[in-house]
Amino acid sequence: MKLRNVRLGICIEGFNPFRSFTIPYSCWSMILMVYNFSSRMCMKPKFIFLSTVIPGLNSPCQKIDVCLYLLIDEFKQLWSSRALTNDASRKHKFQMKATLMWIINDFLVYGMIFSWSTYEKLAYSYCMENKKCFHVNKWW
Repeated sequence: MKLRNVRLGICIEGFNPFRSFTIPYSCWSMILMVYNFSSRMCMKPKFIFLSTVIPGLNSPCQKIDVCLYLLIDEFKQLWSSRALTNDASRKHKFQMKATLMWIINDFLVYGMIFSWSTYEKLAYSYCMENKKCFHVNKWW
């Protein structure tokens, strides 16, 4: 039986479904994208999968790792033990291994996932190692 690898990426983004800052409610989505296709195909809606929705009164902050834990655990299982999968176009089964290539997110989610301060001094991961940071006192 032929072995195939599936390369995946996760996009994480939060938004206010009511479009109002006066209502303290947020909704966070984790979207899986398949990168085995050409760049033209992998961005089409039929190849993008909504994996997880995290609703709540506030952003998940330190609790986002709980939501990611189940997904990462599933990735580990799909990589270590090959899953028997059906190829509908060729009408045969194959053994699939899936890997997470990257996580696409903004700086706020970066801070939540890695428990990093993204709004103070030493906000960048590069700065944390070298400690040669500075503050910009004026933005104009």
